[in-house]
Amino acid sequence: MIAHQPALIRRELWEHRSIYITPAAIAVIVTLGVLAMLMLASGFAKELDVAIFGAQNLAGDGERRAALTGFFVGTSWVFLVALMFLTVFYSLDSLYAERKDKSILFWRSMPATDAETVISKLLTAAIVIPAITAIGIWATHLVNLIVTSIWVSAKGGDAGVLIWGSVSILDNWLAALIVVVASGLWMSPFIAWFLFVSTWAKRMPILMAFMPPIILGLLEWIVFRTQYFLTTIGDRGDMRPLFHSMSLERFFEEEQWREGLDNISLLQHIDLVGFVTDPGFWSGLLVCAILTTAAIYVRRYRDDS
Repeated sequence: MIAHQPALIRRELWEHRSIYITPAAIAVIVTLGVLAMLMLASGFAKELDVAIFGAQNLAGDGERRAALTGFFVGTSWVFLVALMFLTVFYSLDSLYAERKDKSILFWRSMPATDAETVISKLLTAAIVIPAITAIGIWATHLVNLIVTSIWVSAKGGDAGVLIWGSVSILDNWLAALIVVVASGLWMSPFIAWFLFVSTWAKRMPILMAFMPPIILGLLEWIVFRTQYFLTTIGDRGDMRPLFHSMSLERFFEEEQWREGLDNISLLQHIDLVGFVTDPGFWSGLLVCAILTTAAIYVRRYRDDS
């Protein structure tokens, strides 16, 4: 089973080009946005000279590091939002499309079992797509740092001090990698649910995926006057075990930054041990395994395919 996975994952990359086109498109959009902001800032020559002088001669390393970290976080969130939509649509389409166009008949003639095929799609959604997203984040950060350095140098600033001497590249890149990969593992029960729906839905899989939870939530509210089911689903989206020491409400507050300007680090807000030891992590993997098994069974015995 393991020996076939690289070839099956390459198949997914071949059939679903949006897996790498989407991060590339987001990277281009973010870079163009940065260029537009730099061009706009160039129109304020006097204010710009004062800002560069202040950042270079008056601001400390902590302030510059905080500003660059905030920029990295801001651009990374764009990729995370795109990652969410990409994963949902890929998971819902991956097994549905092969039944719709009857290509499942061809792939079943290949030396790969239904279990291997479904697991390859699960691995693609939960690990490969986040990994490619992380590469997109790194490339965007690097390109924008280079572009900004050229711009700062052209305006008379010292890019070595203002940019490269203050940025925490390794900290930001490791944090980005951990967050995107952890998000795929944490959301694995939802990914498995989407794959399961993709195996049996005859049409509109996105509707079939979201309607049952909504209906169950409404029934719970009507019968019991509680919202436990939908609240549990919603609470899982915040990945709280990974960010237990981080308050998103205070993360960008000025006082929060000034309290720790000497040690600005995204990694210090991530509790990787707490994440992998949290019961919610393992219960999610268990639900993922159950739904994945169900998807394999349905794909194997579905009559109309």
